Amino acid sequence: MPEMRQIDTGEVTLRCAIEGTGPLVIFVHGFPESWYSWRHQIGPVAGAGFTACAIDVRGYGGSDKPPAVADYAMEKIVGDLVGLADALQPGAPAILVGHDWGAPIVWNSALTHPERFSAVAGLSVPFAGVPSRPFTEVFREHFTSQGRFFYQEYFQQPGVAEAEAEADPREFVHRMMYSISGDVEPGSYWEKPLGAKFLDGLPEPRPVPWLTDQDIAFYGDEFARNGFRGPLNRYRNHERDYEWLQGWAGKKIEQPCLFIGGDRDPATTLFGAVSDPVAMMRIFAPKVEGHVLPGVGHWTQQERPEEVNRLLLDWLRLL
Repeated sequence: MPEMRQIDTGEVTLRCAIEGTGPLVIFVHGFPESWYSWRHQIGPVAGAGFTACAIDVRGYGGSDKPPAVADYAMEKIVGDLVGLADALQPGAPAILVGHDWGAPIVWNSALTHPERFSAVAGLSVPFAGVPSRPFTEVFREHFTSQGRFFYQEYFQQPGVAEAEAEADPREFVHRMMYSISGDVEPGSYWEKPLGAKFLDGLPEPRPVPWLTDQDIAFYGDEFARNGFRGPLNRYRNHERDYEWLQGWAGKKIEQPCLFIGGDRDPATTLFGAVSDPVAMMRIFAPKVEGHVLPGVGHWTQQERPEEVNRLLLDWLRLL
């Protein structure tokens, strides 16, 4: 079992699950998850000769939860990873692995701090370069302006999504995870009008082997204790993130990269914007090794842990 530690990163303290010795590998989760999302990876990576460190991102679980929306800007969370690497492995670059929101976080950490991070792996969300406009403009053009629901628009107004999610955190996490997993046939339940709630129309979860009652209880209890405000604030920083990243416009990730997605994951194709995410990534990260796993939905490393571990460990050993 990993050791749970509180690490001061400079601006906030992060709860970290740490196991092993050797070069530092930092795991960064997405929404609505926690360090626990990497429960199948921590031991094998530690066993392969690395220090595996899975964090609670600021706003989640046992990590600090600053109050302002701006406290969850990409620049702030990237700074947390730099501070964590400095605390755990001073003087030597670390390796990053991220999933869902954790993928853009680690891609942009590697882009903006190449001296601090020697290699980077992202699951589910490929790297599409420095944005040419805020993502709010993109989804408002394609969804909001046409009267269509888009979950990130629904998340924009503080308090709205929090009220729905916090009414029953365990149900919220369970239904969200199930609805975009590889166990569900792609359906039209996300095609709903502007003004709908997040859970409206989502299929009723059925038992699946990768998400046990114990797993659902862990996530649900974490959010019941801590709420959803900090996690949802990450979605409310698209304009700040865009402005900050313009300082790296035209730059590429030059470090070795690994991408693993699922062919049933809408995020892997950036919601249908790209047909070949690996080929697209090579434009912005020339040293990428890419894999799209058949039958896998959004929760890549939880749905298919053995396959993800094999690809991840093979890649790590070559660094």
